[in-house]
Amino acid sequence: MKLLRGLFRIVFSRFTFAICSLALQIVVIFIAIAFFSEYIVWLFGGFTTLSVIVVIYILNKNQNPSYKIAWIIPILSLPVLGVLLYLFVHTQVGVKAVHRRLLEERNITRKFLLQNREVTREVAKQDELVATSLHYIHQVADFPVYRALNTSYFPFGEDQYHDLLKELKKAKKFIFLEYFIVERGEMWNSILEILKEKVKENVEVRVMYDGMCSIVLLPYDYPKQLKKFGILCKEFMPIKPVVSTLQNNRDHRKICVIDGKVAYTGGVNLADEYINQKERFGVWKDNAVKIEGEAVDNFTIMFLEMWNVDSLTGHEEYGKYLGCSREANESKMDGYVIPFGDSPLDNQTIGENVYLDILNQAKKYVHIMTPYLVLDYSLMSALIHAAQRGVEVVIMMPHIPDKKLIYYLGRSYYADLIQNGVKICEYTPGFVHAKMMISDDEKAVVGSINLDYRSLYLHFECACFFYQSKSISHMEKDFQETLEKCQEVQLADVFRYPLWKRAIGRVLRFFAPLL
Repeated sequence: MKLLRGLFRIVFSRFTFAICSLALQIVVIFIAIAFFSEYIVWLFGGFTTLSVIVVIYILNKNQNPSYKIAWIIPILSLPVLGVLLYLFVHTQVGVKAVHRRLLEERNITRKFLLQNREVTREVAKQDELVATSLHYIHQVADFPVYRALNTSYFPFGEDQYHDLLKELKKAKKFIFLEYFIVERGEMWNSILEILKEKVKENVEVRVMYDGMCSIVLLPYDYPKQLKKFGILCKEFMPIKPVVSTLQNNRDHRKICVIDGKVAYTGGVNLADEYINQKERFGVWKDNAVKIEGEAVDNFTIMFLEMWNVDSLTGHEEYGKYLGCSREANESKMDGYVIPFGDSPLDNQTIGENVYLDILNQAKKYVHIMTPYLVLDYSLMSALIHAAQRGVEVVIMMPHIPDKKLIYYLGRSYYADLIQNGVKICEYTPGFVHAKMMISDDEKAVVGSINLDYRSLYLHFECACFFYQSKSISHMEKDFQETLEKCQEVQLADVFRYPLWKRAIGRVLRFFAPLL
């Protein structure tokens, strides 16, 4: 099964397309030499002209300069391969339809996402800079900030799993599940049994997972199988040969909403390795959060908007799923929280900008957990600048990687970061999959957003921004306890790393947007 899964990932990946395109370029060159030698100058002049046109188009796009450069170099270096790959990645027909549909849904849901001005004034009185960050999220993504009632932090996937089972059993009205990965095993099977029982109790159950699952993890007709149990199920952008890529614009979010009163997010997918029931890369270090209260509405709307991107039956009745937690119990006040989503189709890098705000506003420390480290210039500069200002910046990475090439790429940033005061620590028992940034005991973000190009530019993501919540202290405690199981990477360790691995990492920066 593992071999088959790896084979399918290769066959349907952009790496395969890149290899095929390179082969095509070689074939074109030989054909040109053999049959069109008389016109060789005109032929390659045409390819060069096309490359220049595409480069001019890229330069005029409203994108991060690092992302532009990462595309411009291969396009100019390998005209046929670079242009074909860029066009393949950025001109998929289905993507535009998804974006148009999401905009239509957002025009409907905007009236449900009104900001309580009293809440923003409260935040501004305590910290005007934080207030501007929260204002940005609402202004650009429409998601308002709320007074948090109850929040919970789970330092491992298994901790969230046990709590999730209890909450699912309490469901009375509806259960919404949206996950990047769903795989049959102890975790999903036990959840599925509860979902079946809930359907019998007239609870509305909807399940949505990313289309990459249909490659190996689930049967292609799995939505039909769940429908037999009364469970509504959708597959987001199923993988199809030729017209799909494995990584591009995937639904990487992890969302569970129960009755509009409780919501979960984090790094945990619905598969056994996430709860350490199956060992793949040593101990799987993940995390998750649970929120209660009005803020759950943000996650409900995120789910329903994505659910309806392919709807042919009209628009969703959003109102009946919202406002289920209007009771404001001041005795349960737990700071402020703003769940938000990030789309790769709106030219807004919300996840990255939230991370940049935290780094730029930090006074004492910024502690980060991430499984991958593929940095653009903005993030690299912000990390270094924070450290140079005297802020303690610590990045926790896995010691046992799940993708070795991406790990080599991540290590290529170590020397520059360490030389400028950023601490890098690797979790020796296994693999860190948590995506978390904590700062100054008062701000934190937990969700699905990795520090890499895929999460920041290509995937649909979600996260929760916490301010002055008691859960932040639990997050920091978990970070410190996990840090005790890490080894700090010294500059000498970086240069002792095998030369060929360091070389691979440096070369892979050339292809960073595709990895």
